[in-house]
Amino acid sequence: MLRKIGFGLLWLGFLAYAFLLAPPVQPETWTLIKNLSIGNWQGINPALAALFSIMGIWPMIYSCLLYIDGRGQKIPAWPFAVASFAVGAFALLPYLALREPNPKFSGTKNIFLKQLDSRFTGIILTLITAALVAYGLVFGDWNDFIQQWLSNRFIHVMSLDFCMLSVIFPALLGDDMARRGIKNAAVFWIVTLIPLFGPLAYLCTRQPLPETNPC
Repeated sequence: MLRKIGFGLLWLGFLAYAFLLAPPVQPETWTLIKNLSIGNWQGINPALAALFSIMGIWPMIYSCLLYIDGRGQKIPAWPFAVASFAVGAFALLPYLALREPNPKFSGTKNIFLKQLDSRFTGIILTLITAALVAYGLVFGDWNDFIQQWLSNRFIHVMSLDFCMLSVIFPALLGDDMARRGIKNAAVFWIVTLIPLFGPLAYLCTRQPLPETNPC
């Protein structure tokens, strides 16, 4: 119960901050979002373009755990997973507040779950992420990014959303490890303490999810 209340309060606090305390919405925000979404990055700070693209990687990382976790939940995971592609942690926090501990997996994996469970998926996501991070670090104008972070609600909240997604990942990690029989506490803390690439490394190396034949 305390976990549910904690995630619920975190969600409400994040919403309140985003809409009441974050910097104001800038007039060009929707044009910026459209250009970022269609890959029209000309004139856009590469650091911002890289961050926006990575915010599309995070939902994929979570999907590799969410859909499997949702197999044993009373609430379906897919609406939250789909919504996270648009609003990130704002969609995932309610799921974390409503879900129950689920350290077991029963039944068989369908084609979709097999793809999400595949180490190959983790490797592809890691390669794409590494390229995006390198692009942002090498070509990004970080002074400009800081100024935009201080003055633009979209960039400000998106950056905090990235941090939130990094912080709440352990809420699903423990049960996913238990389902796979991974009992090494060091693995949990390494994945937890290394933002973004810790979860990606976990997807690349985790043991396949065991299946059980239905009776």
